Amino acid sequence: MVHAVARLRAAEILTLRPKQLWSSLMLRIISGVILSSFLAFPMAAQTNQQPPPKDLSAWLRNSFAMNRKFIARAAEKMPEDFYGIRPGAQPEVRTFGQLVGHLADFNYRWCSDAKGEKNPMQETELEKLASKAYLVKALNSALTYCDGAYAMLTDANSMDLVQGTRDDGTKVPVLRISRLISNLAHNNEHYGNLVTYMRIKSIVPPSSEPR
Repeated sequence: MVHAVARLRAAEILTLRPKQLWSSLMLRIISGVILSSFLAFPMAAQTNQQPPPKDLSAWLRNSFAMNRKFIARAAEKMPEDFYGIRPGAQPEVRTFGQLVGHLADFNYRWCSDAKGEKNPMQETELEKLASKAYLVKALNSALTYCDGAYAMLTDANSMDLVQGTRDDGTKVPVLRISRLISNLAHNNEHYGNLVTYMRIKSIVPPSSEPR
């Protein structure tokens, strides 16, 4: 449901009347947020955090702040010797290091869309970086870049239309908040992958570290 917001077609946006557009968009967003809230609740309970704030932009900022710490910590904690592992023999499955680079790539892509500016790393495939040092640096830079996108989000500007970047490089009108919801969901999805790789090597992932 979260990704449904990001995939809203340009033609649909242009043909809907204002009231219809608002109702359609709000239904998609609310559905995604409700789903994300249910998924995030167990983690919040385990970490003794306060309930999420009522306004959507603040909730999204706080959720990203928690998630980015786990991702950055996982990249740092995994020894470089294990950056080349996969959970199986399939060569099409990303290695741990490729996942770190993939996350850096997409944080730059979706947060630049949300900011309404050109992706500063558009010409660079960070997933192809060879060493842990370069990958960790790229990931931290991408997450820091995204901090600005989440910081600028308000409930007032969250419904603004921005240009979303597709895999083929073409653009499509999307909601500003949809880029940031998609980014958070994508980060959470791949953090789960990172956890699996760490557990394979008997390494405690950041979200399970003693507090």
